Amino acid sequence: MKKIAILGSTGSVGQNALEVISRHKDVFRVVGLTANRNVGLLARQANRFDPRLVALCDISRYSELKRSMDNPRKILKGSDGVNEVASMPEADIVIVAVSGISGLPPLISAIRAKKVIALANKESVVAAGPIIMGMARRMRVQIIPIDSEHNSIFQCIDERNKTAVHKMFLMGSGGPLKNVSKNVFEKLKPHQVLTHPVWKMGRKISVDSATMMNKGLEVIEASHLFGVSTSKIEVLIHPEAVIHSMVEFTDGNIIANLFYPDMKIPIFYALNYPKRNRSCLRRLDFTKIRNISFRKPNVKNFPAIDLCYKAAKKGGTYPACLTGANEEAVMLYLKGKIKFTAVVDVVEKVLSRHKSIKNPSLDEIFYVDREAKEEVRRLCLRS
Repeated sequence: MKKIAILGSTGSVGQNALEVISRHKDVFRVVGLTANRNVGLLARQANRFDPRLVALCDISRYSELKRSMDNPRKILKGSDGVNEVASMPEADIVIVAVSGISGLPPLISAIRAKKVIALANKESVVAAGPIIMGMARRMRVQIIPIDSEHNSIFQCIDERNKTAVHKMFLMGSGGPLKNVSKNVFEKLKPHQVLTHPVWKMGRKISVDSATMMNKGLEVIEASHLFGVSTSKIEVLIHPEAVIHSMVEFTDGNIIANLFYPDMKIPIFYALNYPKRNRSCLRRLDFTKIRNISFRKPNVKNFPAIDLCYKAAKKGGTYPACLTGANEEAVMLYLKGKIKFTAVVDVVEKVLSRHKSIKNPSLDEIFYVDREAKEEVRRLCLRS
């Protein structure tokens, strides 16, 4: 039986992971759960799965969580508590599903504890890819991506084929705005962009999907996870969302990964790796697929993709500045402080003013992240 700790258990990925685990109780057991501030859901999850450790990042709501627990157990507070769950001795696999750069410290903690990591936090890899991947190699830590695109590439490439990769294709459904005129983008309210046509996701990633920043960040993440230049990674719009990624090899062969668009499928794969166990999850019915189409993304309507390629090419702390600025801009949009079109515009402006650090330390990455967020607030909220 594999023992699982889930960082970010109240988010979309965390909830899907717990559903997978609940269907396979003979294979998996939950030993740790963490959340940012969703006390009610975290308490219900803890009461149901009975982990040894529970951590709440929001210290102000600790007493509320404690009152909501059915059974006495160890409850940890703050980011230190999350880091403790990330490195708890009995965990075999740590699912890192914390949103944003706040996922970086517990990810580092899990790597240092030599845990198998099921990763669903792209911002940390984008901002600190060389540090994370270098540390994982030195510690001989296995990182298995959970996001459908990177999980698919992981499955398409095995150890024998790593050096024979010619190109990677990252698929995107096109997001909720793929058929919406750019003329109305400025007037879009959060409720209009939060409903994705294929995936059920959290609020931040849903906005990133609408701007297509998410796809650009995935390009940078893939370059670090698989050790390839971003020039070898191409984004394709595939509205049917049955092919999740493809890898073309030097001999001209292309391997594609297909599955019904359900996050529980790559999660189940990651938790069982390297085995392939039988699941009860929904399967593709090819007789119901009427069309499979591809097209290039409309970079005129969605400039965030090119912005990410440029940040990756410049390197240094540009990617960290990118993720920090975007995280803050999305938050301001969700709070109604800025227009939808301002999200990518302000990120581009912050990047244009950034003075990069060539080989940054972790402290420098966190500094750049804070500065980028402060700059977004200065630009957007000044009177």
